[in-house]
Amino acid sequence: MKILVLSFYFKPDLCAGSFRTTALVEQLRQQAGVEVEVVTTMPNRYASFDAGAKAEEIDGNVRIRRISLPSHESGMLDQIKSFKTFYQQTQKLVKSENYDLIFATSSRLFTAFLGARVAKSKKVPLYLDIRDIFVDTIKDVLSPKAVLLLKPVLSAFEKYTFSSAKHINLVSKGFAGYFKARYSKANYSWFTNGIDGEFLDLPNIKREINSEEKAKRLVYAGNIGEGQGLHMILPEFASSLDKGIQISVIGDGGRKQQLIDSISGITNLELLPPINRQELIKEYLDADILFLHLNDYPAFEKVLPSKIFEYASTGKPILAGVSGYAAEFIKSEVSNAEIFYPGDHKGAMDAFNKLKLVHTDRSDFIEKYTRANIMKDMSNSIVELG
Repeated sequence: MKILVLSFYFKPDLCAGSFRTTALVEQLRQQAGVEVEVVTTMPNRYASFDAGAKAEEIDGNVRIRRISLPSHESGMLDQIKSFKTFYQQTQKLVKSENYDLIFATSSRLFTAFLGARVAKSKKVPLYLDIRDIFVDTIKDVLSPKAVLLLKPVLSAFEKYTFSSAKHINLVSKGFAGYFKARYSKANYSWFTNGIDGEFLDLPNIKREINSEEKAKRLVYAGNIGEGQGLHMILPEFASSLDKGIQISVIGDGGRKQQLIDSISGITNLELLPPINRQELIKEYLDADILFLHLNDYPAFEKVLPSKIFEYASTGKPILAGVSGYAAEFIKSEVSNAEIFYPGDHKGAMDAFNKLKLVHTDRSDFIEKYTRANIMKDMSNSIVELG
């Protein structure tokens, strides 16, 4: 059985899509009689982070082919150009190949659309893994004029794509209402994000954080974009904190310059460039509190950020500005984590003051959401479909 895996991001790129797809391919390669071909891009998540990778790799029953993209930042036009290149080059690469099943993982719809086009041309089943609802999100992040122009077109792409799928996996149960109301004929599963192997054997640091320490350190690591809305919360929040508390923001993205402009004169907030996962783990272990924030948009009430799983595995206190399904999940699943409404710096302060600044044993959570176990079950469902 030969499976084509389409993913815009793959190792060694630094993002949730890369970590998820890489873990899935590791499980698929262990399936008897399965051959896996991955078509992805050269590392491109952050323009400021250069991770070397080969255009083609073959390792046993897994073949990885990476497409070079034009140099880009995080703007909409740059993203369109990048996806166009990925779409066109992928079509060329797979044209003469035969597959038994197409798997596509997507957050911005178009990798899923590419999967639908390839599956239709090859006359084989399509398995989609959906990490976001693109058509639902654009109304919150684009201007009303742009939405009026784009939504009918994108809705047509969405209908074609999801109507073509034999099976749809949704990473968040918050997506259920949207999809089942529109695409009821597909089979659904809920293989969520999880905790990668690097985070399963962290040093067991249980020291209590007390007032005698020089400074407490609050860390955010990830994308700095419109979706995270850091520029909407961090300036006022940082100004409200005791100056003995240092905020470190690690990452890059389309709103980084706006964040830089908004924190002029604030001395307890530093911006650091993207780093690899081993360095990131060290930053987590050096932190006293881990910070998460999503912008105050209705579409984000449905999502479940992968960062929750990474943060929770460390045992560190978590301060999260989220609403909707993510807030419900954290309240029910993650101990010693406090929620505040997105953009509410006063609520953030109240939540911050409620945190217990100690190491928390979350072994039950870790066992339940170990990524390898989730991806093993997902790989079984993919093979069964083929």
